[in-house]
Parts: sequence; C-alpha cells; structure tokens
Amino acid sequence: MPLSTISVIEDITGKSTLALVVFSLSIQALKDKLMETIHQRGLKMTVEDIRWVITVPAILTDAAKQFMRKSAENAGIPGENLLIVLEPEAASIYCQYLPTEKLNGAEEGFTMSEVGTKYMIIDVGGGTADITVHEKLEDGKLEELCQATGDACCGTSIDNEFLQLMVKIVGAPLMNSLAKNDPVAYLDLFREFETVKRKIKPTQSAKINFTVPFVALNTLCEMELGKTFPQAVFVMFLKDKISLRGDKLRFDVDVFYALFSKSLEDIVSHISRIIKQNKSVSLLLLVGGFSESAILQHAIRKEFPDKRIIIPEDAGLSVLKGAVLFGHNPDYISSRVMRYTYGFRTVEMFNHNIHDEAKLVMIDGQERCNDNFWIVKKLNETTSLGTKVKDMIHTIETFQRTVDIPVFVSNKEDPIYTDEPGCMHIGTFTVEIPNPSEDVRCFDVEFHFGNTELTVTATEQDTGHSVTAMFDLV
Repeated sequence: MPLSTISVIEDITGKSTLALVVFSLSIQALKDKLMETIHQRGLKMTVEDIRWVITVPAILTDAAKQFMRKSAENAGIPGENLLIVLEPEAASIYCQYLPTEKLNGAEEGFTMSEVGTKYMIIDVGGGTADITVHEKLEDGKLEELCQATGDACCGTSIDNEFLQLMVKIVGAPLMNSLAKNDPVAYLDLFREFETVKRKIKPTQSAKINFTVPFVALNTLCEMELGKTFPQAVFVMFLKDKISLRGDKLRFDVDVFYALFSKSLEDIVSHISRIIKQNKSVSLLLLVGGFSESAILQHAIRKEFPDKRIIIPEDAGLSVLKGAVLFGHNPDYISSRVMRYTYGFRTVEMFNHNIHDEAKLVMIDGQERCNDNFWIVKKLNETTSLGTKVKDMIHTIETFQRTVDIPVFVSNKEDPIYTDEPGCMHIGTFTVEIPNPSEDVRCFDVEFHFGNTELTVTATEQDTGHSVTAMFDLV
C-alpha cells in the first residue's frame, strides 16, 4: 500500500497508528539527538543552520517522497533546509572518493572517478534492492543511464522466510503470541538470526547454530500447544535437519541456505534485466548492508563471471556517507532518466476523428474530450538537473475561482487518456485565481524535473502575478 497521510502501520504487538506519526517521531528523535550532541560540544548552532538530507529508496513514488518530506517537517526540520536523495545515488557519490585499496575487487590503479566509467549500482539494504547505472562525466558529475528501479527482495524478505520456518515449528498463533506478549524475546530472536545471517559463508558445511529465547518459547508452547518447545522441534517434518541443543537451534546448511534462495533469485533476475538493457556495463558496484553478505556476493559472482564485482569498504554505510556529500553538492547528479510519463488531465476541444466518442462532454456549450492525458514529460527521457517544462492552462468557465490540474503518471510513453491501464493519479495541482471574472484567464505552468522531487509553479500571463500553487501528493 502506498504511503499517504492516512496510512496506518502496526507494531509487532498488533497496535496501530498513523504512519506519518511514526516516521515524524523517528526523525524527530534523530534530530533531537544530533542537536543535543552539538550543544554538548559547545557549538552554537540551530536547526536552521543545518542542511538536512533524507535518503529514500529509488523505487519510492513521488507521493512517498513527499510523505518523507512532510514527516521531516512535522519533526521540526525546515522544508527549505531539506533535501531528498536517492539511496543508490548517494552510495555512488561516496564511492567516487574512495581509493583503490578501499574498493574490494578493484584492480590496482582503478578509480571510480575516471571519466567515462560506466557501472551499475546495486544498493541492497534491509528492505529494498535499488539498481541504476551511472557514467562519470568530464565535469566530475554523474549521468544516470537508465531509470532507477528496484524491488522489496532484500534482508527483510529473508527474515520473513525465517519467520515462516518458525511458524512451521510452533505455528503462526504462537509466533503472534510471542510478538504480542513478549516483544523483547521476539526481537532477540530476529537479532540473533540477523547476526548469523551476516556471518554465514557459502562454503560452510558444518551445522549452523544460533541462540533462541528458549524460556519464552517453551512457556508459550506448554500453554498453547500442550507440549514443550523441544517436543515441537522434534515432531516437525524437518526434524532430521533441525534440532535443539539447550537454547540453541541447529540447522543443516541446506535448510539455512534455502532461506536466501528466493531473495537471491529476485536480485539476480533484476540485475540481469538491467544488464540486457545496458550491455556496455562491465562493473557492478555492491553497496548497502546486505551487500556484506558473503552468500549474496557469491551468488552474484557465480551468475555474472564476466563482470567485475566491487564492494566498497563500509558498504553498509555508503549511503549515509554519500548523503553527506550530496548535501554539500546537490548538483552531483547531472541528469536522471524518467521512470514514468508525466502529464495532467485536461478537457481539450473534442476531435471526432481522434477521440473516443465515450469521452465527449459539453462544457459551456462546447464539445470537449474528457480525461485527456496531456503529456509533459515522457518515460525513459534523459532529463537534466533543473529541467523546466512550460505549459499553458486556462479557465474554461466564467468567474472560475480555481483551476484544478489532476497530475498523472503512466508506464506508457504515449498515453491518450488518464483512465487507461498503467495510469495513476499522483496528486492535484491547484491554481487559485485572484479576482475571478468572465474573461478567460491564462497561466504559464512550469514543471521542474531532474531533481529527486517534482515541483510546480504557475504565473498569470496578463499580470505576471505569481499564483499560489499547491501540489499535494499525499
């Protein structure tokens, strides 16, 4: 479900609240901690003195990016001081500054900053795998060669596989009870799994052991299942591959590896699709916390033996450090590739030779085409930083007080109507009209592309008056 101001999320105990509240409080806690540290060190600095940067997965929609911005503003961060950066871009920027010895897999003398270098950034973190392709330009900036894409197929998907394995041992109701009644034990179980998940090697043959919250699990098993936790493990269908020694579960390696299989398959498949579209790319840059997994590295090297795989030092912190660099130079990315076709819904004059008769409507005695998709920017177009696309809108009724422009995106290059499959309404841009009259009022509308966020401004043609433009995506 897309993030919006009405989105609700649950904690592990099943309690729910607005997602906007959770995100805002989380950002506020980080902001307050930073300000506390700054003041403890005797620095006289306010929130307004800082440029704040929030990183987001590349696959987030425009509405989700605005949701993050609204969350940060609710947390007390001034909107004019806030930048949004895409996570693979941040990691890519960071790696430009690393010497060869900090790039695991790079040959002697190699540098990411060499002009003309083309490489794929594979940002694999906890929740998403974000992938794009960059080329280093002569002016030191980076050009995006394909649209940033991704999927939710990283560390947390493996955690879900582990959860399903625990469900097979003790059942879903018991795991729900553990989360609700003893969340500390529940979190301890997954923290221990996370530790083992990062350490496991693809060549390991010995059984894999990790500690479980035995007392909590055993108590719930006796209460809800009428048997002990060891008995539950012993009678499960994988009892010859999973055993219990004290408070430690012991897995055969093939059972543990199976938890990774779906995630690895999805990541490799996604990389393959991008490589087919960008055959000249010979370098794969792995970043993000999950990139430190030896199993993931092995799977990618095995699938792409002709590609050079590079993992930077502190790969898990590459996005964080790159975000700082982006904050100092937001113009580092010179151009991006459009992920959608952008446009807005209009009611153009009806053309019986072109338009569907079902779209015919009468407005002020004129035949008009309803739901017309007026294209502003097309899918897969390379768009330079700060690109402005100017269009014109006008009133269609007398004494009109506002002009509402519903903005749409489409996964087609040339959509005709806004209600076609693949089209999605992302928000409404409202132009307020001062002093409504019977005259037709015309406005120049500028869509600002090339940045990580879409912005819109409007100016009345006759007076040059800048009109308040509200573009609410969430």
